[in-house]
Amino acid sequence: MRRFPASLLAIATVTIMAACSSGGPGASVASMSPPVASSPASGASASASAEAGLALAGRTFLSTAVEGATLVPGSRVQLAFQPDRTLRGSAGCNSMGGTYAIADGRLKTTQLSMTEMGCEAALMRQDQWLAALLGDAAIAQAGDTITLADGTIKLTLVDKKVATPDKPIEGTTWLVDGLVTGDTTSSLPAGATASIRIADGKVAVNAGCNTGGGPVQVLPGSLVFGPLDLTRYPCPSTASAIETVVRAVLSGAVAYAIDGATLTLAAGSAGLTLRAAP
Repeated sequence: MRRFPASLLAIATVTIMAACSSGGPGASVASMSPPVASSPASGASASASAEAGLALAGRTFLSTAVEGATLVPGSRVQLAFQPDRTLRGSAGCNSMGGTYAIADGRLKTTQLSMTEMGCEAALMRQDQWLAALLGDAAIAQAGDTITLADGTIKLTLVDKKVATPDKPIEGTTWLVDGLVTGDTTSSLPAGATASIRIADGKVAVNAGCNTGGGPVQVLPGSLVFGPLDLTRYPCPSTASAIETVVRAVLSGAVAYAIDGATLTLAAGSAGLTLRAAP
């Protein structure tokens, strides 16, 4: 993530009212006891000593290889080592996390909790072996790559910034895929398109129906849009609704954050989520 810190994963602490597929509503959070529990190191010096030779805090890693298991097609393991000594992970369905400590070359996570959303059986099994691995595993790091192994599974991961580097704000065509109004985020209707592209102090805009552009200033963490000059064709109601949000966001100072190929724009109660075009 560049510019803004953001939690990629959230460990659920309340009853979950939705399921990934056939698990049904009303799934809840489960506390899991790892194979071996240990108390986390206390104090900055103890933490530094426990992680001698490792640089993990504040970094997110994505899986690149697994031995002893086969990842479900389309899924990927993600581990986020938080500065507050918590580890958060996911393997394609549920999210999990707990307090971690590293000593004598082993990662141990205590009070590991995992959401219990119903997913296909293969993803559920994947959640289970990842949870077991995070409970107690040998850990090693070489540059931006880490490995975890427990004698059954060996998992190799690389720093997310290396695996999926942030796209540049300028020179990238960003396609709108979400509209934010208040606390609600909605996807674009099927067949609808909207986009922006920033270059040379100007923004080219497809607002969902009308097109055009205007001046823009790129600052650290924010964009400052000048007045937009768009065509004025009458638009169908769906396209008009998209354009209303796009116009509201691309006005004045707007906060932005980039995470890999995802761009988020926030302007008060309105916002856009966008993805980089292939």
